[in-house]
Amino acid sequence: MGMITHGIRQLLRFGLLEARCCAFAVALVGGIAVSGQLPDLPVARYDLLLLYGIALAVIARKLGWDSARDTAVIACCHLVGLLFELVKVRMGSWTYPEEALTKIGGVPLYGGFMYAAVGSYLCRAWHLFDLRLTGYRPRVMAVLAAAVYVNFFSHHWLPDARWVLAALLLCATAGTWVRFRVGERDHRMPLALAFVLIGFFLWVAENIATYAGAWSYPDQLTGWQPVSVAKFGAWALLITVTFVLTAGSAGRSLPGSRAVARNRS
Repeated sequence: MGMITHGIRQLLRFGLLEARCCAFAVALVGGIAVSGQLPDLPVARYDLLLLYGIALAVIARKLGWDSARDTAVIACCHLVGLLFELVKVRMGSWTYPEEALTKIGGVPLYGGFMYAAVGSYLCRAWHLFDLRLTGYRPRVMAVLAAAVYVNFFSHHWLPDARWVLAALLLCATAGTWVRFRVGERDHRMPLALAFVLIGFFLWVAENIATYAGAWSYPDQLTGWQPVSVAKFGAWALLITVTFVLTAGSAGRSLPGSRAVARNRS
């Protein structure tokens, strides 16, 4: 009975920590959903969401949720995401149908916050779960993450190499473990499994975001449809880009590196 009680306690602790890690993303998606229900305003919705995203980032910094280095990583994720959006929207992969002043090449500047939210999640997880990596290959992972990022552009003109890259990532992460702390107990999981789990929850979040009108895929322009399950796999691959950026900051990519902050922070 004691083991069951302890297991439930650990699960509740884990859930609470995950909720804290997702605070930025939940607030962002929540704001997108609320903005879709607002009456007509003199400010375009996408422009309003840009101001809202900036306000969230400032609040997170002021509250101490993010360090200066975390904020830099999140800003980098925002820029990387914007470049991704500019290419994909130009190729017709999805659209932002509403008008806005802060819209470049069909992409509102707030769009980068969707990727910034993923960066915020990883930065917070590193602190709150006291993440450590063992058997991590930073240079190999950096090369593969860059190849994954480029492939999401180049597959419009060249053969799609995502399955080859997925296989290479499985090889590169073989023997790589993510160690994390919940309460006073350490746990671990394979890095590849972490990518799959994060990819799944990002796919769920994408369904919620598109339903709230954050952007629209071609088959959603005449009415919302669930996002293709294929996007789940795409997110599981694309998360490697954000992970490499986050792990590389402050020497976090070193095997056995330990974040200073603990669960109680």
